[in-house]
Amino acid sequence: MQIILLEKVRNLGDLGDQVTVKPGFGRNFLIPTGKAVRATPENKARFESERAERARRQQEQLASAQARGERLNGVTVQIVCKAGDEGRIFGSVGTADIAEAMAAIAFEIAKAEIELPNGPLKTVGDHEVQLSLHPEVTATIIVSVVAES
Repeated sequence: MQIILLEKVRNLGDLGDQVTVKPGFGRNFLIPTGKAVRATPENKARFESERAERARRQQEQLASAQARGERLNGVTVQIVCKAGDEGRIFGSVGTADIAEAMAAIAFEIAKAEIELPNGPLKTVGDHEVQLSLHPEVTATIIVSVVAES
């Protein structure tokens, strides 16, 4: 399926690129979320007429994400959990827990922006967590999991 990207998509392309994707990915994710449109002659013409406006909006989003990244980089958030003697916590700390703890210290983060490549946190201690604020902007926060006394 040929599509035109309406914004930068990680590992796929940049604004205005015409790419080929599997039909399910385009139909079920890219098109409904507004990240792409089908590459028809009408859509190509409409995109070219709106290209400057879309590029300006993309730059504003990038600048906003970079500003958020600078404020968030290096922030430490503490999460208190019940834990056993060996340092393993009962349950786990996931993206929802991290987003809730960040909101408690006045930083709004969406769960989708938090990346936990090794799964939820299951041990006591400090963990570096990556935040993907924009396809080009990432920030690192420190999640300190503390045993409840």
